[in-house]
Amino acid sequence: MTAVAPRVVLVGPMGAGKTTVAEILAGSWGVAVRDTDHDIVAGTGREISDIFVESGEDVFRDLEAAAVAAALAEHDGVLALGGGAVLRPETRELLADVTVVFLRVGLTDAVKRVGLGTGRPLLLGNVRARIKALLDERSPIYESVATHVVETDGRTPDEVAGSIRELVA
Repeated sequence: MTAVAPRVVLVGPMGAGKTTVAEILAGSWGVAVRDTDHDIVAGTGREISDIFVESGEDVFRDLEAAAVAAALAEHDGVLALGGGAVLRPETRELLADVTVVFLRVGLTDAVKRVGLGTGRPLLLGNVRARIKALLDERSPIYESVATHVVETDGRTPDEVAGSIRELVA
C-alpha cells in the first residue's frame, strides 16, 4: 500500500490567505483541496467560535490535532491548516515528512485581511494587539515546520500561489 501525503501543506496565521491560496493551487494543479478548519466544522456541526466558547480552546485543539492527523493520512492534494494547528508537538512531528509552506504575513496586512470587527475567538479585545501577539508567538513555530517560506504582504493570492508553484514541483 502506498503512503498518501498532501502535495503541499499551507501553514500560517489568520489573514495569511491559506484557504484562498490553497484553492488556487488545487485548481491549477487539478487536485483536491482540504482545510482542517472546515473538516472540524463539518465533523462537529459547530462553528469554531462556538467550540471555543462552549467547550474551550483545549477541546478545540484536540479536535484540530485529530483533523490534521486524518487529513495528512488521507489527503493527497493541497491542505490548509488552521492557524494554531502547529502548536501541538504531535502535529509538528507529522509535518516533518511533508512539504510545508509557511505563508508569512506582517501585522498591517494581517489586520487588513482579518478586519477589526472579526468574530474569531482568539481576537477578543484589542484585535491589532492580539494579532501582533499571535504573530510574535507563532512565527518561529511556523518557520520550524516549513520547507519553504513565502511572503504574502502586498501580494495577491494568485501571486502567492505562483511563488508556491515555482517552489513545489
